[in-house]
Amino acid sequence: MTVTTGTATTAEAQDLAYLWARLGAVEWRVRRAVAVRMADDPSPDDPNRGLYLTADAVGRILDGHPEPLPPPDADPDLDVLAPLVPEPGPRLLTLARRFGLEPVDVEFLLVALAPDVDARFERLYGYLNDDLTRRRATVGLALELCGLPAAGSGRFRFAASAPLVAAGLVEVRDEGLPALSRSLRVPDRVVAHLLGDDEPDPAIGGTARLAPAGGDPEPSAGRLAAGLLAGIRSVHLRDTDGDAGRLAVDALAAAGRDAVVLDVAALADRPHPPLAEVVREARLRGAGLVLGPLEPLLPERARLIRDLTVLVGDVPLFLHSRRHWDPRWTAHPVVSVPVPPPPADRRAERWARALADVTGTAADPALVANLAGYRLGTDEVDRAVTVAARLALLEDRQVDLAHVRAGVRAQNGAGLERLARRITPGVDWDDLVLPEPTRRQLDELVLRARHRERVLGQWRMRPGGGRGRGVVALFAGESGTGKTMSAEVVAGAVGMDLYVVDLSSVVDKYVGETEKNLERIFTEAAGVHGVLLFDEADAVFGKRSEVKDAHDKHANMESAYLLQRMESFDGIAVLTTNLRSNVDEAFTRRIDVIADFPVPGAAQRLALWDRCLGSRMPRADDLDLAFCAERFELAGGSIRACAVTAAYLAAAAERPVRMADVLAAVRQEYRKLGRLVLPGEFGSWPETDQAR
Repeated sequence: MTVTTGTATTAEAQDLAYLWARLGAVEWRVRRAVAVRMADDPSPDDPNRGLYLTADAVGRILDGHPEPLPPPDADPDLDVLAPLVPEPGPRLLTLARRFGLEPVDVEFLLVALAPDVDARFERLYGYLNDDLTRRRATVGLALELCGLPAAGSGRFRFAASAPLVAAGLVEVRDEGLPALSRSLRVPDRVVAHLLGDDEPDPAIGGTARLAPAGGDPEPSAGRLAAGLLAGIRSVHLRDTDGDAGRLAVDALAAAGRDAVVLDVAALADRPHPPLAEVVREARLRGAGLVLGPLEPLLPERARLIRDLTVLVGDVPLFLHSRRHWDPRWTAHPVVSVPVPPPPADRRAERWARALADVTGTAADPALVANLAGYRLGTDEVDRAVTVAARLALLEDRQVDLAHVRAGVRAQNGAGLERLARRITPGVDWDDLVLPEPTRRQLDELVLRARHRERVLGQWRMRPGGGRGRGVVALFAGESGTGKTMSAEVVAGAVGMDLYVVDLSSVVDKYVGETEKNLERIFTEAAGVHGVLLFDEADAVFGKRSEVKDAHDKHANMESAYLLQRMESFDGIAVLTTNLRSNVDEAFTRRIDVIADFPVPGAAQRLALWDRCLGSRMPRADDLDLAFCAERFELAGGSIRACAVTAAYLAAAAERPVRMADVLAAVRQEYRKLGRLVLPGEFGSWPETDQAR
C-alpha cells in the first residue's frame, strides 16, 4: 500500500504514513483470511463462479501489491512512525483518545475504514463475505480479522451503546439481518478527518458553525477556562447583555479548544436536529460546544437541551440565557454562573474597534460616546456596525450616528412586535411645544437613559434586592397634551424604537392571565433596544383598593405583581395617564421621572397651530392663527386634528387653506369633544357649509 503526498506538508505526510501502516496490518489479516478460505474451498471449478471472485482472481488482486507486508506483531514501523508525527500525534490515536476507544475498537475502525481508502478491499471483503454485493466488512468478518471469537464479548463492541457506534464513528447497517451479518460503514466525515480534511460535516451546515476566539477576550474568560481544565464540563452562563456566547468562545480558547457554536433558531426549526453529528464534530476537533440563548427552545423544545447534555459526555458544553438555570432541563449537573455586565468604557472599546474595522479609520470619540449606553454583545455590535456601513454606502456618506442607531434597531427581534406596536421615531425636539418645566423633565429622562449603565451598573447606585437597571417615567396630563409624542421624541433621542403596549391584548378577565401577558412583554422587552410605552397606564397601574370581593383581591394581586416586576425591569419604560392621582403611590416611589403635561397656553397654542399646519401646505392670506390660539382652548392633539381636517377641506376645493376651513374644522372638533359651539367664540367669522 503506497502513499501519495502531493503537496501535503511534512506533518500531514507523516500522519498519513502512520494511518497507511495501520491499514497495512489490516491488509495482512485480510491476506491471511483469504489464504484460509482458498485452502478450504471445496469446489474451485464451480461453473457458477461468475457470481463471485475465483481463487485466481483473488490471487491477482493480492499479487498486485508492490510490497509484501509483515504481520502486525512483527512490524516495527508503528513504533517508529507515531513519534514522528507532531503534537498532538497521529490523528488516529488522537481520535481514539478523544472518543475513549480501546485498542480493539481502533482495529475494528480500521477494518471498517479500509474500503473507503483502498478499492481493493471492496472485492476482497466481497470474497470473504461469500457475496460480491456485500463489499463492506460485516460484524462477523471484523471479529474474524481481529482474531476474536464470534460468540465472545468482542461482538458487543458494536452494540448501540458501545463507544464506536454511540459516538457515530461506525454505523452498523442491515438491522434486519443476523448480528454477525450486519455491515459496517465509517461515515464520510470520519474518513475525511483521518485523511487530514478539517472541513465541517455538511450535515451540520446551518445548524452549527466554527467560531474563532475574539482578539480581546473578556477578563472572566480565564476563570472559566481554569474551571474547564479542572474538570468542569457543563456550564450555564446567565447574562443580561447578550455577550455570554462570546465569553464562552473566549473561555474555550483560553483552555486550548476551538468552539462549535449551535444556531438556536435552526435547532428550534428542525424537527430532527443533527445533535449527534454536532457532538461528533466537536470531539473530532477537540472543541467545546456553545448553545444559546436558550429562550427560543423554552418550554416547547427544552428536550433538546436534555438530549444534548446526554450526548456530550466529556465534551465541554456552555449554555447561556437570560433566565436562571432550571435543573429540570437536564438530569446532568450544570454549574450556573452569572455574567457581570461590562463597564461603560469596555462597551465603548467594542464600538470603537468595530467602527475602525469597518471604516478603516479611527472611530470618532464623540460618536463612540453616544453609543456606549447600548447594551449589546460583541457579535451584535459587529452586526450593527456592518448594517450601518451598508446604509452609509447606499447614501454615499460617511458612517454617522443615525446610521449606527439604525443598525442597532435592526438587531431587534420581532417577538415584542407581537405584543406591542413598534414605532420608529419620526419626530424630534423641534416638533415639541411644551412648557419649560416639562422640557427639563424630558431632558432628565434622556440623561438617565444614556448614563444608566455607569450609574446603576458600574457605580451600583441601586444595589441589592434583585433591582434592575431600568429607567421608568410617568407622563401625566390631559388627552392630547403631547405625552405619546414626547415618548417618541425621547426614544429617538436615545436612538431606540418606541414600543406602544396594546392594553387591550394585556388585560384579561381570567385570573392570572393579565400577569402572564405582562410578563411576556417584560421578557421580550429585555432583549430589545427600545422604549416601552404603556399608554393609559392607569388601566393596569391603578390604585389598590380595600378588598371587598374577589374582584378587588385579584386587581390588587395584579398591582402587587407589577410593583415587583418594575423593580427588576432593566429597560426604559414610559407610563402615561390622564390623571396622575389614578396611579398607585407605590408605583410613584418606583418612578424615576414624573413629567406633567398641562393644557397649552395661548402662546403655545399659536406655536402648535403653526407647526401642525406645516410649511408645505399653501395658506390663504385671511388665515389668522393668532385669533385661533387666543379664542380656542384646545390641546395639541385637538389642534393637530383641526389642521388635518382643514387640509382635507382645502385639498377637496383645490385651493390654499383658508380661515373658513380652519374654523369649520374647529367646529367639527368641538362637536367631537362634546363642547358647545358658541357663535360668539368665533367672532365675526360666519359658519360655512363646510362645517355641516
